[in-house]
Amino acid sequence: MGIVLVVIIIILIVIIIVPISIYNSLVKKRNRYQNAFSQIDVQLKRRYDLIPNLVETAKGYIKHEKEVLESVTQARNIAKTAVDALRASPADPGAMNRLAQAESSLTGALGTLYAVAENYPDLKANQTMSQLMEELTSTENKVSFARQAYNDSVMEYNTSREVFPNTLLAGAFGFAPAVLFVIPDETERSAPKVTF
Repeated sequence: MGIVLVVIIIILIVIIIVPISIYNSLVKKRNRYQNAFSQIDVQLKRRYDLIPNLVETAKGYIKHEKEVLESVTQARNIAKTAVDALRASPADPGAMNRLAQAESSLTGALGTLYAVAENYPDLKANQTMSQLMEELTSTENKVSFARQAYNDSVMEYNTSREVFPNTLLAGAFGFAPAVLFVIPDETERSAPKVTF
């Protein structure tokens, strides 16, 4: 009788402790990937703050390239709106996809601006423009590192919620899958090349 009682108590402890442990582990990993996204957010905000200064500096030199400047500004605004939407709902796959597409468009628009700037020697020689380009390049690198850390955290979280027995509890406790931050177009996977 005593052994049966001990076995029942051990089984009850396991039934209680295992779900609690799984839940706590999933919470930690979800918080880790959400924190990793906030690091991307910080770098993207820095990027979005630099772009208007870059456009303003370039305006004085490339007056005939108004559509290029407008496309950079528009792409920046769309990307900023997309990151704001994702910040409100970090697990939304649609919001992550919109941000990835907006970032691709912004990278393309910046690439066009860089190409046009090559045709203006005075702009290339401008100290403010050079400094802004250097800061933007540095920020692009930081964004890449932040994306990598985010994707690593997402992978760890998703793997944890998909393994047995975690998968039995993840859905019940509302742990939705997280979405990787991938660039949709293979040609846009690299940061714009800056040559000043």
